[in-house]
Amino acid sequence: MTAQKFDYNAHFENALNGIKAEGRYRVFATLERICGRFPRAMYHAPDGTQREVTIWCSNDYLGMGQHPKVIAAAQAALRDCGTGAGGTRNISGTTIYHKMLEESVADLHRKEAGLVFSSGYVANEAALGVLGKMLPNCVIFSDAMNHASMIHGMRDSKAERIIFRHNDVEHLESLLKAQDKARPKIIAFESVYSMDGDIAPIKAIVELAQEYNALTYLDEVHAVGLYGPRGGGVAEDLDILRHIDVIEGTFGKAYGAMGGFITGSRAIVDAVRSFASSFIFTTSLPPAVLAAAHAAVEHLKISPFERRRVRQNVQRFKTGLERAGLPYMKGQSHIVPLIVGEPNCCREVTDILLREHNIYVQPINYPTVPRGTERLRLTATAAHSEADIDHMIDVLTELWASHQYLSAAAA
Repeated sequence: MTAQKFDYNAHFENALNGIKAEGRYRVFATLERICGRFPRAMYHAPDGTQREVTIWCSNDYLGMGQHPKVIAAAQAALRDCGTGAGGTRNISGTTIYHKMLEESVADLHRKEAGLVFSSGYVANEAALGVLGKMLPNCVIFSDAMNHASMIHGMRDSKAERIIFRHNDVEHLESLLKAQDKARPKIIAFESVYSMDGDIAPIKAIVELAQEYNALTYLDEVHAVGLYGPRGGGVAEDLDILRHIDVIEGTFGKAYGAMGGFITGSRAIVDAVRSFASSFIFTTSLPPAVLAAAHAAVEHLKISPFERRRVRQNVQRFKTGLERAGLPYMKGQSHIVPLIVGEPNCCREVTDILLREHNIYVQPINYPTVPRGTERLRLTATAAHSEADIDHMIDVLTELWASHQYLSAAAA
């Protein structure tokens, strides 16, 4: 009797049909950013047509991906060096641009050293994986809302991981008390949490770390460039950079480029450089990307204009939503989550925004956020005009009043 063959394609199609039925199948919109006109972009529809849209979910918070200094730096590096880096960091892929950028981020955080990675995800995965693995009998205390990249690194480390309730310092202290003070510990947390828009009680966590002899690992990816007098993040804004042992950041958000980084003591950074497989065996970033990131970091160290503008725009947007009675999460940061609460409804809202109003927002569904908290993650960037903001508020208000697509969130 011939054994029945396994139908591989049918297996994967069934899995995809499952997430489609739940309303959380992800459809990518094809966009072509218009240089010099951000947040405008050309939307390439599935039917082959094109039209201009306004992006309302970009992480290019300050519009630095369009800044003349950043573009000029990338063009100069491209002209001088060509496209790729030519190898891994160890094998011909370390350029003068890497050195300049690593020195720049070390200076940004007033640390001894910096290390650049191909992405913020890789930076977290590599750094936490190495630190947790190298410290003997290490235990990592992880905020319940930490990013997937941090969780990946902690799991790779094989260290014990204890989760504390989100931003709950009392719970964290109770967990720390239960451990031997001499045992190596890492407290891993973020400054700005990107899905809820709230900010960690960093000072209180630092105090606990000092009391219980723990290393602090702070993810500032949604804060670098945006907070602090030089864009060093929330820790700089609070004047406690010196008390954070390792800071992780990205160039792919407020700096408008690509890549990730860590800063810290020379010994810690060198250990990650020497032992992290995802750093050692990855082709390094190209010169043009590094040059663009360097130009953005250096510009934002001395220019407060972009930070002031984004604060003004976010405040205008939140005030408008408040006046309209729309159910946004009232975090302290620049990120504005508008809760819809049901995946199919969330997708329908974003489809209407794109189809009828030329506004692009990507719905945020499970597993990125818990079921029942599906949302629009809205960002009023420094590049949005007052007219853009007022128009967005009017459109959302109309959806609430006439279509009632958001009614589940108000219940």
